[in-house]
Amino acid sequence: MKFSGTVHKYGRDIDTDVIIPARYLNTSVPEELAKHCMEDLDAGFVGKVASGDILVAEENFGCGSSREHAPISIKAAGVSVIIAKSFARIFYRNAINTGLPIMEAPEAVDGISDGDVVTVDADSGVITNETTGAVFQAQPFPPFIKDIIETGGLVASAREKLADSRSDA
Repeated sequence: MKFSGTVHKYGRDIDTDVIIPARYLNTSVPEELAKHCMEDLDAGFVGKVASGDILVAEENFGCGSSREHAPISIKAAGVSVIIAKSFARIFYRNAINTGLPIMEAPEAVDGISDGDVVTVDADSGVITNETTGAVFQAQPFPPFIKDIIETGGLVASAREKLADSRSDA
């Protein structure tokens, strides 16, 4: 899996309430959630994010309430991957479950600025800041997580495995 895009960088402790405000949780339609992604933190986010862009953040990204709406809104807004120093554990799992790639890479976060163009090779864990030429190493995804992300999330992965097992029978 390879990603390339412009970086939108944020600080630490970005909680799920600012990723997708609670007043929009009356829907689970990805396109509707995307319209309000990061709205309470950065009102202009939706207008400036383009398909394939990369979100970069400091420590504890996705803390707060456990809601799958948060990674769904980020993915639907067009973000291809999130790089952070650390993630709240429940957000980490929700992101994988919804098919949103996330990588913990503290050195990369320190070496990437808002507006930089970054390329990520998730298979090798190599993160390249195309703007500065700096290269960073993150842990690549284990095969089972890579499979979940590539199939679009846990539910899609389970459906695919079930269909495969039925065709083998």
